[in-house]
Amino acid sequence: MNATRSRRRWLIPAIVIVLLAGASLAWWLSRTEPAPQLATTVARRADIENTVVATGTLEAVELVSVGAQVSGRVESLKVELGDTVSAGDLIAEIDSTTQRNAVKNAQAALNSVRAQRTAQTANLRQAELAFERQKTMMADDATSRAEYESAEATLDAARAQLKVLDAQIAQSETALATTEANLGYTRITAPMDGTVVAVVTKEGQTVNANQSAPTIVKLAQLDTMQVKAEVSEADVIKVQPGQTVYFTILGNPKKRYYGTLRAIEPAPESVATESSTSSNSSSSAIYYNALFEVPNADGELRISMTAEVYIVLASAKDAIIVPSAAVDSSAKDGSSMVLVVGKDGQPQVRKVEVGIDNNANAQIVSGLREGERVVLGQASSGLSETAQRMQSRRPPGMF
Repeated sequence: MNATRSRRRWLIPAIVIVLLAGASLAWWLSRTEPAPQLATTVARRADIENTVVATGTLEAVELVSVGAQVSGRVESLKVELGDTVSAGDLIAEIDSTTQRNAVKNAQAALNSVRAQRTAQTANLRQAELAFERQKTMMADDATSRAEYESAEATLDAARAQLKVLDAQIAQSETALATTEANLGYTRITAPMDGTVVAVVTKEGQTVNANQSAPTIVKLAQLDTMQVKAEVSEADVIKVQPGQTVYFTILGNPKKRYYGTLRAIEPAPESVATESSTSSNSSSSAIYYNALFEVPNADGELRISMTAEVYIVLASAKDAIIVPSAAVDSSAKDGSSMVLVVGKDGQPQVRKVEVGIDNNANAQIVSGLREGERVVLGQASSGLSETAQRMQSRRPPGMF
């Protein structure tokens, strides 16, 4: 009996110790095992690109102001807004009364000078014959030296007068050609194939070409459009000719129009204005025009439309991507890391290689598989700190 009681005394404390140890272990496991509540996302495959975004304006590749080179009243206008014309087609006619009269006067003046030349040619022939007679008679001492010299002077004068009339004929021919050209200018024709995009002068209106050529209509070639995109000074160093570019318009934001960047203007447009100064340019944003063309066979694009332009700096197809917020690239050696949710639900630090990062999504070149879950929002707090916290929570003696 005493031995049995003695064993019970030692057994009960031992059981208590075991129960306490089990409770301690259960408490520790309950502290470390449950998976933390984390905001995660799945690494997925998708296309990714890094672009420079700019606002652009559509312009016609060729835009010509068709004007009048002579003054007068517009008698008839042969085109309307939106008409398509070919090079040489008649656009308008200006009252040509003055120009026709000028042609007649110039022609009459030319005929008069030509008639004078004909008469002078006869006079020259007469002077030549007279001089030949005096020359023969002088050889036979049948005339005086005075008569001989008079005949010679008359011959020289006749020849000089003929040269004067030849010069007047050339001058009159030039005047006639000018008046005929002015008469031709009263018929205004299209200098190229295109579409009438503006009618500036109305039928019956009087135009004055003495100071500057007044515009009748404006023609544009709309089969190809030019986009002039304003690129900020912060982004202009990233773009270069030959890069792929696309844009959307307000009327059809889902459709992309593609082209190839042709040129970047070397200076902002403010340079072309005399009023621009260093003081006002430094206080405002600086933009450089990037230029490219796109086909417009269906005529959907129009002059002065606003374009949301994307200049593609880099792109990848079917790449593994995660949100940029899930990547930490703050390591001193330049490496990048993500937190990957393991099978036990615990986050694990994973070193990855990042390709394209457009600040929204990042391309993972290596270190991560499609379908793995990564923790979001760790880029701001630092993955290294997260890893340290995970290490500190391990039980003593575990590595």
